[in-house]
Amino acid sequence: MIIWLASYPKSGNTWVRSFITSLLYNENNEANLKDLIHIQQYPLRSHFTNLVSEIDSLRELSSNWILSQKIINQDNKIKFFKTHHALCKFENSFFTNGEVSLGVVHIVRDPRNVISSILYHYSKKNYEEAREFLFDEKKAIGKKFDPNDPEVNRNIFTVLSSWKNHYLSWKEFKKNYLLIKYEDLLLNPQKEFHRLSEYLAKLLNERFENDKIDYAINSNSFENLKKLEKQGGFGEAVKDKKTGEIKQFFNLGPENDWKKLLDTKLKEDIEREFQTEMLELGYI
Repeated sequence: MIIWLASYPKSGNTWVRSFITSLLYNENNEANLKDLIHIQQYPLRSHFTNLVSEIDSLRELSSNWILSQKIINQDNKIKFFKTHHALCKFENSFFTNGEVSLGVVHIVRDPRNVISSILYHYSKKNYEEAREFLFDEKKAIGKKFDPNDPEVNRNIFTVLSSWKNHYLSWKEFKKNYLLIKYEDLLLNPQKEFHRLSEYLAKLLNERFENDKIDYAINSNSFENLKKLEKQGGFGEAVKDKKTGEIKQFFNLGPENDWKKLLDTKLKEDIEREFQTEMLELGYI
């Protein structure tokens, strides 16, 4: 069965993923970016091998979402997958369901801070382009198959929709649902990561010692993850579309403060567009 780590892009998914990896897959509970291979992304092209004839067809992909997850589950083991995919329905096909999924850790972040990370990570020309990305209800990422592309597994068609629709979609997945706000991780990592550990212990039927949890929390501080990336790189970092240089994945983190970065009009646009959801989450 699958436990999803679901989030809109640039919302803290990799931070949560790294903590879980340290807790479950590293004997010393230390952060190691290479260990993230234990929690891969879904969907990848490899998940649809022999299932589709046209890998770039959303119709074919969507009709095989559940089947591909059933194949993943054939070993009857609990596994984690990171995803930025919205919990959507295309024609008559759902992205996932309670039959193949055990639960979801849903990570959300204030869209006023997400937009700055979108601007940087996706090499947008300006905040207006980043705004269009954030607001686009038909937004998808990924590009057509290219056998010469070394990142081919990353480029599969992934439906995002807008920040609002993405949040609302995963909110509806009630089976073993855990909501984590990026801002709470920053303000009180001890409380939030211990809460996450309790969730994992219940689903995995495990017991985690407090000292091991605390060590994993400290090892996965943003500052340490940033240091680890500088020392050894990070395979999931992307290239700048203008210069071709590798961008720093762990970039601003806590220093990404919309109060210092956004002008009044953009701030008000975001708050107006996502007012109900931001009120619900306590962002406004």
